[in-house]
Amino acid sequence: MAGVAGLGFLVALEVVARHYGMPGPITNQAKEVIFAPRSGPLLYASMALMMVVLTWRERFIALGVAAGIDVALLLGRLAVGAKVVPGHSFGSGALWVMLGCVVIAVTRRTGRDRVLLLKGVGLGLLLVAGRKAGDAWLLITSKTRPLVLDQYVAAADHALGDPSWLMGRVVRATGPVGTHLLDWVYIQLAVFAVCVALYQLRNVAAEGRFPSHHVVRTFLAIGLLGPGIYMLFPVVGPVFTYGSGAFGTGGGHWALAQLWPDTPPPFTAPRQMPYDSITPRNCMPSLHTAWATVIFIHSRKGPRFLRYAGTFWLVATLSATLGFGYHYGADLVAGVVFALTVEAGMRALAHGWDRSATRLVAHGVTVFAALLVSYRYLPTRMAEYPWVFGPLIILAMLSVIYAYVRTTRGWEPVGVDASTGASTDAATGASADAATGASTDAATETATDAATDVVTATVTRTGPNPVGPTIPEQARGSREQMEDPAGHR
Repeated sequence: MAGVAGLGFLVALEVVARHYGMPGPITNQAKEVIFAPRSGPLLYASMALMMVVLTWRERFIALGVAAGIDVALLLGRLAVGAKVVPGHSFGSGALWVMLGCVVIAVTRRTGRDRVLLLKGVGLGLLLVAGRKAGDAWLLITSKTRPLVLDQYVAAADHALGDPSWLMGRVVRATGPVGTHLLDWVYIQLAVFAVCVALYQLRNVAAEGRFPSHHVVRTFLAIGLLGPGIYMLFPVVGPVFTYGSGAFGTGGGHWALAQLWPDTPPPFTAPRQMPYDSITPRNCMPSLHTAWATVIFIHSRKGPRFLRYAGTFWLVATLSATLGFGYHYGADLVAGVVFALTVEAGMRALAHGWDRSATRLVAHGVTVFAALLVSYRYLPTRMAEYPWVFGPLIILAMLSVIYAYVRTTRGWEPVGVDASTGASTDAATGASADAATGASTDAATETATDAATDVVTATVTRTGPNPVGPTIPEQARGSREQMEDPAGHR
């Protein structure tokens, strides 16, 4: 059912995109089988996700085959004089390998091995399809929403102190080093998400199954739901409304004034304003902020390096979204609330939907809706009384963070070590006694009781779909998109 629904969604996007004279996600993806892909790193990251179901020998073979195909295709393109753009000359090999694994699964695998390989390929292709679907979504927002609400968000942003203008000056002061670093972090967000996912899925091949929840599930859900909010609340961003634009879109003739980042916008009564039919209306909420938040959450139970990297990616992504003028501060607050709400819903599906999950998701939805309504209908008041509304906005976000941490902490499995998935000492001791066949009845009875208590507590706390004992439950785009007029920001 999910596969049929996903295919129907892609077909619908293809039809709508062609209605506006542009190829849709299916056409764009099919072209990359032969022609130079626009996102080589993402294709290889997708193949890496697929390879979690393979043995190490099969992984090396798959990587070698993908590299060989890319080299052959590159030489062929050069031989026929096809244009090769640096950074866009590879990736087809990874796509070929994933499609080849489908054929292998159908013709050479049976039973659980076939299902596991198909799930791995599906996971990799979902990431690629999500990217193409997102491009089509953004095209639709630019064509169907001629009026934008930037003046409303800019007025509400006065309550937060106009952080985009402040960070814009800070990033500019760091010079080319800081700018290039933030730019690289910003465009490689999806690749780092795959790195976190690879850690979470490292035991899939050995155990023959996927964990009930991991970062890719929420990552894809955010990418699916977020553009729907863009349609309800179209915003292009400060560098477009108050600057010269970016990525080849926008410009002085569409901007209200050339103010960003030196001069905060003056306080005036907001109104809807027309904008071009190229720039995506992809600011509210900030999905880059939402994705970085989810990556941060899911990196918390990894090794120290992964935790540090997750923190760095979150801070750097927030700095880039503001410092490059892609988002207002109000967008980031909405992005955090949106991310935690979606993550809570996805975790609840794995944990088992109960009253605590309903309260948490309802709280997140309520705060997110209240933020959007306030930005749209109370921006004047928010700008007039920043010392009241600024703290209220932050407190609303903090309330969702607190509710998420408090609720999901109670969903953690009892008696399972968070870092290794090993049983606690009591359970381990009990199991050891039982396994060695301790001779005394008292020892056997004690071991059985202790093990039963731990298992019972685990099932009770984790719901009907508990995470396996060796896979800890995790608490949970690219340069081409930025260069594309319809790319994600």
